[in-house]
Amino acid sequence: MEEMRRIAHETVLRACGFASLAIFCVMIGLSFLPRAAFQAGGFLSMTMALVLAFKAREARTKDHRRTEMWLYLPKQSRPPPAHAQKTISTVMRETYLLFACWTAIISIVMWTIALAFSLIEL
Repeated sequence: MEEMRRIAHETVLRACGFASLAIFCVMIGLSFLPRAAFQAGGFLSMTMALVLAFKAREARTKDHRRTEMWLYLPKQSRPPPAHAQKTISTVMRETYLLFACWTAIISIVMWTIALAFSLIEL
């Protein structure tokens, strides 16, 4: 079970890393306007959190054999076919929701920094 959690974290972390890189590039592009950069970062981070929440909901019904985690899981570590769907979907759902919470917190921080910049401009 721990190996499945580790692999789930790795796959979701990699996807979030690529999305974060894209968000960072947008924010760097707007770096001449710090308030707009953090507003864009907050909006895009919240969008990423919503996508992760949607993926968590979708994980309950997605075929476990079509997940990236299943491909990376060694054959000897795979759960028996009778329990595989429930086990994989539960692990993926928990992982998606964990990353969605972290991303939402990051979004709130970015919105707070954008608010601070707008108060400084007054």
